[in-house]
Formats: sequence, structure tokens, C-alpha cells
Amino acid sequence: MNTVDNQPLYGWNTLCWKKIERVVFKLQTRSYRAQRRGDSKPVRSLQRLLMKSRSAKLFATRRVTQDNRGKATAGVDGVKSLTPAERLDLAATLPLTSQAAPVRRVRIPKPGTEETRPLGIPPIQDRARQTVVKLA
Repeated sequence: MNTVDNQPLYGWNTLCWKKIERVVFKLQTRSYRAQRRGDSKPVRSLQRLLMKSRSAKLFATRRVTQDNRGKATAGVDGVKSLTPAERLDLAATLPLTSQAAPVRRVRIPKPGTEETRPLGIPPIQDRARQTVVKLA
């Protein structure tokens, strides 16, 4: 932290994404190899380590807010897009133990018919949380 103006020394746009992706991939590879060996205890500990890692949270936040096709779809919270500072804040404060928020239900048409089907759209924070769990 910078002691002068209380702003972080790094910004969203200055993060080394190659390094972050490499850290996540290495943890996933270690977990996969332990699973192939049949060692369940290291698998669980590596999954926990991956879910708590800063790199996985940053990577999940990037996927949800920038890379995903549905990034501009608002959930119950009404948030459509985030600024780089808000993305850093989301990644830093991403809780993995809290209860999920309710989803927004939207009816979308089925292809080729007049019928519709329900689609649930969770808030951005829950989407990021789901992506971290998916990475593990």
C-alpha cells in the first residue's frame, strides 16, 4: 500500500494477467495430478488453496466482468458494468462462505416455438464466486 494517499500501488490495467493465469493453471494441474494418483487429502487442500488465492479471485472477476458474453447483463443488484477500481474491490472482498443472493428471473423464448422458459441471472458477485469454485 502507498502510505501517502492510501491508494493501492497496482491498478487493474497494470496487473500481469499471464502470471495470474499461470498461477491458477499450476494449482489446477497440481490438483489434477493428485486426483489421478488417488490422493484425496492433497486434492482437497489444493482446491481450498486455489479458492482462497488472490490470483483465482482476480481471474474469476476478469472472466465475469470482461471476458464473459453476458457481462453487461444486470442481476438483482442492477449492476451492469464495473470500473477497474470496482473490479479490484470485488476481487479483494469476494466472500466464499456467504449465502448466495436471489437470482433475477427472466422469461426467454424457446427457439422455433411460442413458448418461453425461465432464465435465472445472478448478481455479479455471485457469478464471480461461482467462477472461483468452478476453477477449483
